[in-house]
Amino acid sequence: MKWGFAILLVAGLTGCQSSMMVRSPANAAAPTPAPGKALVVFMRPSSFGGAIQSSVYDTHDSADQFIGIVSSKDKIGYQAEPGDHLFMVIAENADFMIAHLDAGKTYYALIKPRVGVWKARFSLIPIHNDAGAQYSTRSEDFSKWMSATSWVSVTPQAEQWYTEHAADIRAKKLDYMKKWDKASVQQKEELTLKADDGQ
Repeated sequence: MKWGFAILLVAGLTGCQSSMMVRSPANAAAPTPAPGKALVVFMRPSSFGGAIQSSVYDTHDSADQFIGIVSSKDKIGYQAEPGDHLFMVIAENADFMIAHLDAGKTYYALIKPRVGVWKARFSLIPIHNDAGAQYSTRSEDFSKWMSATSWVSVTPQAEQWYTEHAADIRAKKLDYMKKWDKASVQQKEELTLKADDGQ
């Protein structure tokens, strides 16, 4: 079941750039938080695992909100309700990140590829508003990540892909939630965007 799902999902999301997302023009203005919302930017600057796409979600107990498909060298902005969230990235695996969001602020998360069994796996890494953090919005690396990535947005084809795969995606989520639930408080703390990480 688990491996069959991986084959199905990966087969539908291969190629260096997803044809189901549209890139914004290079001179397009960066998104800003909508009134009463927080903006969360998911970026994937690494070219490692570039043939495999990563899909990102705002997870909930009853249903999940599809955010988009993020290819290598892409970034996407998500208008989120302020408050507590659990975000998820899916490829061969599923991985999670906690976020505590304030309205009117912009937050950043890194989609980081790593070696998987067959294909690349991905983790969601919070980027902190702290110069001393390993992943920081004040670092030179952050400026490079922003420059190396292009804004993308969801198309009807991407929404259709999600609709067709929603049941399988939820099954994968529930499978990997078992591991997440066993993570220590410290491990979850390291995978948390804090309210004051917003800008």
